[in-house]
Parts: sequence; structure tokens; C-alpha cells
Amino acid sequence: MTDIPSAVVWLVTIVLIEAAIIDGRQLRVPNWLTFHFAAAGLAYAAWAGGREGLVWSLQGAGVGLLTLMPLYAIGGMGAGDVKLMAGLGAWMGPAITVGAFAATAVAGGVIALGMIVMSGNLAKHWTTFQMLGNEILVIRDPSTLSARAAERKPTMTLLPYAIPIAIGSISYFAWLGLLS
Repeated sequence: MTDIPSAVVWLVTIVLIEAAIIDGRQLRVPNWLTFHFAAAGLAYAAWAGGREGLVWSLQGAGVGLLTLMPLYAIGGMGAGDVKLMAGLGAWMGPAITVGAFAATAVAGGVIALGMIVMSGNLAKHWTTFQMLGNEILVIRDPSTLSARAAERKPTMTLLPYAIPIAIGSISYFAWLGLLS
């Protein structure tokens, strides 16, 4: 199911924008949005492409889950962001999901750097970055890393990651010419 109708791309775009707005306001992407998004993507793919469409959609959802699951496992991201990416994969398939993830990572990095520069405290952020990297390399246990991240969360400036997901993915869709 490599031919994705323009209406589907626009639907995904609208849901991503909605998720970004909610995450920006509430620092969470709600289950009512992510579960319906993913389930509808699977159902549509099965309806439009039969068994092959459903397999394609499941592969896309799996890729979406796998891209962000490692960060979630160590407490670096919320479950809603992971489920949002899985929903994107259910609608857009595995290949586009990989590209959208790459664009999302770039958007997230640029936004994070902007937040760091605007904070005016580059030294503190560099020290925190080094500490987090060292923890990941030394501890390696996802549950311990997640617990430590949860302890730090109240003192950190958080990036609502649905915003980079929306910016990166929609930019990627536009670059591919899917939004015309």
C-alpha cells in the first residue's frame, strides 16, 4: 500500500497538529487521541488494502513504536509520544515512518538547542547532557534510568515532543510532495 491518498496525508497532518497543540498545553498526548489514531489507521489500511494493507499498516505501527521506545524505556519521553508515532506508522507505513522519524529527530534537536540557547545557561545544560550520557553508558538498566529521570523531571525544562513529531513529519510529507 505505497500509494497513500492525499486525504489520508492531510488527516494525519491534522491529527499531528492537534497532538502538538495538546502536548504544548498539557505536556501529554492523551490516549483518546493516540489509540483512536492508531486503530483507525489499521482499520483503514485493512479496508483499503485487505490483508496486505493491514500487514503494511502493522509494520508501520511497529516501526513507529520502535523508533521512540528506547527513549521512553529510560524515561526520556512520554508514552503518548511513542503511541503517536505508532499511529503515524499505522497510517503512513514503514518507509515513510522511518523518514518522518529522522525529520522528527532533526526538528527535536533544533528545538532543544533553541531552548538551551534561550535559557542562557549553556554550561548547565552541557553538564546535564554529559551526566545523562554517562548514566546511560554506565547504568544501562532501563528501569533504573527511568526512575532517575522521574526524580529529575520536576526540575527540568521539558520539550513536548509531539511538537517536533508534528514539525518533522509534516515537513517530511511536504518534502515528499504528499501534501499537494
